Amino acid sequence: MRKLIVLLKRFISDRFSLHEDAAEEGEIVDSIKKNVSFKGVNLWTLIFAIFIASIGLNVNSTAVIIGAMLISPLMGPIMGMGLGIGINDLELFKKGIKNLLIAATISIATSSLYFAITPLHEASSELLARTTPTIWDVFIAFIGGLAGIVAGTRKEKTNVIPGVAIATALMPPLCTAGYGLASGQWLYFLGALYLFFINSLFICLSTFLVVKHLHFKKIEFPSRENEKRVSRIILLTVTITLLPSIYLAYRIVQQSIFETNAKRFIQREFRFPRTQVVTKNFFFDRKRQSIEVLLIGEILPDNILDTLRSKMPAYFKNKTSLVVHQGLDAKQNIDLSEIKASVLEQVYASGRQKDTFQNKNDTLIPQQLLIKKELSALYPALKEYAITQAPFLNMDSTNSDTVTLLIARFNKPLPRAEQERLQAWMKQRLHTDSIRIILE
Repeated sequence: MRKLIVLLKRFISDRFSLHEDAAEEGEIVDSIKKNVSFKGVNLWTLIFAIFIASIGLNVNSTAVIIGAMLISPLMGPIMGMGLGIGINDLELFKKGIKNLLIAATISIATSSLYFAITPLHEASSELLARTTPTIWDVFIAFIGGLAGIVAGTRKEKTNVIPGVAIATALMPPLCTAGYGLASGQWLYFLGALYLFFINSLFICLSTFLVVKHLHFKKIEFPSRENEKRVSRIILLTVTITLLPSIYLAYRIVQQSIFETNAKRFIQREFRFPRTQVVTKNFFFDRKRQSIEVLLIGEILPDNILDTLRSKMPAYFKNKTSLVVHQGLDAKQNIDLSEIKASVLEQVYASGRQKDTFQNKNDTLIPQQLLIKKELSALYPALKEYAITQAPFLNMDSTNSDTVTLLIARFNKPLPRAEQERLQAWMKQRLHTDSIRIILE
C-alpha cells in the first residue's frame, strides 16, 4: 500500500510539475518587469486598444472587443504586483500599483472621450454585461491569472497569454466605466470599476501563488530589520486590499445564489394559462431580499398570491418578499422598453423555431414555381398567389402553431366548395397537415 502511494505521488509530481520546461528565473523576472511600465509604445498601444474596445462596446460587436483585448498590455503591471509580493520586492510592487493606476486613468479618460463624442448613446448588451460582476468573473480572473503566469514562466511562449487577456476581460470594464462617466450613469461607472478591481486582484493573487510554488528567490536586504519592515508593508497592503475583496466576493456568491433561486421560483410557480410575467426584478442587499414581477392578463386573486408566497421558503433561506403588479397597478408600472425586452427574450428563446420556419419557407419557394402550371390549369381565374409558413399565436396561452398559408387572388369569387377542394388538393400536393387559404 505504501509503495502504491509513493508511485502515485511520483506520477502526480511528474505529470503536474511546473518546473519542467520552465525558463530561467532571472529571465522570467526580467520579462515581467519589462511589461510593468506604461510609457512609449505600451501607452500608445493601450490607447489604441481602448478606442477599439469602446467602438466594439458601442456597436455591440463581440469580435471587435476580442480584437482589442488581444492587443491590450494591461496584464503587465498586475503580474508585476504579484511577482513583487512573491519575492518581497517592494519597489516592483509599488511600481506595479502606480502603473496600473496610470493605465486605468488613461483608459477611462480615453473611453470617456470617445463616448462623449459618439452619436450612438444607447447602452448595448455587451456594455451592460460589464456593469455587474458575478462569482463567475472571480473564478475566471483567478484561473485565467494562473494560466497566464504559468505560460509566462515557460521557455517557449504559446498563445495562452492572448487567451488569458480575452478571458479575464480587463479592458471592457474600463471602457464601460468611461461610458458611465461620459453619460453621468454612476452605477455603471462604479459597477465596472468594481469588476476591474476584482479581475486585477485575483490575477495578482494567482501570480503570487505560482511564484511561491516555483520558489523564486526573495530579495536579500542589508539587515534583518529592513526585510521585516518590507514584508510587513507588503503584507499590510495586501491584507487591506484582499479582505474587502473576499467580503465582496462572498456577497457576489450570495447574490448569484439568490438570483438563480428567484429565476427558478418564477419559472416553476408562475405558470398560469391566462396570465403572463412581463418583467421580473430582483433586489438583494443586507437589509432585504425581494422579487418584483409585472403581470398582464387575467388578474390573480389574493389566495393564489398567498399560495405563491407560502412556497417561497422552499427556494430561499432568508426572508424574501414578493411584490406583484397587476391590473390597474400593472398599468401604472408598465415600461414599454421592458415589454420590448421581454418580447425579444421570447423571440431569441424560440430562435430554433425561427430557423425551422425559415428552412420550411426556403423549401416552399421552389414548390410555388413547380405547382404554378398545375394551379393555372386547375383554376384559370387565379391571378396571383403566394405560399409561406407562419406561426399562429394563441391569445389564451404562449403556445403557437406553424401553419402553411396560401394567399391567392382570383379574377372572380371562388365558391365555397371550390375553396375546400383547393385546400384538400394543396394538403396532398405540399405534404402538409395544416394549411389555410386566404382569398383577396
